[in-house]
Amino acid sequence: MNNSIINTYLVSQFLRTFVNVVLIFCCLGLIMNLFEEINFFKNYNVGILMPVTLSLMVIPSIIINLLPFILFISSMVVFIKLKDNRDLIALKTFGFSNINFLILFSIASIFISIVVLFVFNPLTSATVKYYEDIKGRYDLDKSHLASINSNGIWIREKDGEFINIIKSQRLEGDRLINVSIYKFNKDYILYSRLEAKEAKISENPWILQNGRKINFDNEKKIDEFLTYEFISTFNVEKLNSIYSNLDTISFFNLITNMESLISKGYNPMLLIEKKHFYLSLPFFLILMVCLASMFTLNSNERRQNTYYILLSILLCVAIFYFKNFSTALGTTEKIPMIVSVWSPVIILTLFCSVGVMQINDK
Repeated sequence: MNNSIINTYLVSQFLRTFVNVVLIFCCLGLIMNLFEEINFFKNYNVGILMPVTLSLMVIPSIIINLLPFILFISSMVVFIKLKDNRDLIALKTFGFSNINFLILFSIASIFISIVVLFVFNPLTSATVKYYEDIKGRYDLDKSHLASINSNGIWIREKDGEFINIIKSQRLEGDRLINVSIYKFNKDYILYSRLEAKEAKISENPWILQNGRKINFDNEKKIDEFLTYEFISTFNVEKLNSIYSNLDTISFFNLITNMESLISKGYNPMLLIEKKHFYLSLPFFLILMVCLASMFTLNSNERRQNTYYILLSILLCVAIFYFKNFSTALGTTEKIPMIVSVWSPVIILTLFCSVGVMQINDK
């Protein structure tokens, strides 16, 4: 039998199973997220279509974050199916070894990672951004809003009978750079304007430095200052929350516009963590295939399938918590951020190398 036919059959089985598992996770994610969206919109007359639409927007991003574990389950299902159908034994008579299965499915996982990173990820980033924009319109506290766009940081907040519109070029640490604050009265007539080189916003009141205040109430009066206190409902923590969801940034945007994103105020450490998460994804997927092969190809007995499935689920949970723990160490600067992202991959590589040698002897 032609090896290309066998390879096509095995890859098609692998990809078909992967798609089915993804669809199952999409359904589960839709059901779980739908309750959250319904609870959010319970005080708005929007109908069921809005929560369903928003849930569909955010599900693809969740799938990408869970992709290693989805691929692990898919690999387990494929290996068990081939073993139960005796296809493994039949294919080995044509010269296929356990390593051949492993290499073939690893190549398929690399293909999946490339498609996800360069095709689906830009789309999911756009949908998550749109998702956040829509939910932002229904924020219960509409008198205090903040957003980021190509023109910088914009803040709108209510101050008694006045409305403050604040614009800044970027956020650096706990400082807003090149700040302009426009104060309007209740009739939206410009009352005053503050301009400053920077504003320290670690706590309230803000400390504006090296600027001037222009009053428009009676006559245009300009007062320059070295420092000026400005009371705001926002601080650096509240503004940093805007940058917290990095799922709105695609992998391509991360590798091409890192400096631009940092200049807009995104946390460099979090950007590095997200970038290396994407870079490590192909390796993580290959390791998931290796783990699945270690649990299923060590024995041809069907009765051990349940045992291996339960054991693999426990291992998945352990890997998930270890990965999060390692990322937390990097975020808190206990270890370098790059090390925190790649250490689970390195440890799994060492573990899988031993297991792969064992299944190669089977």
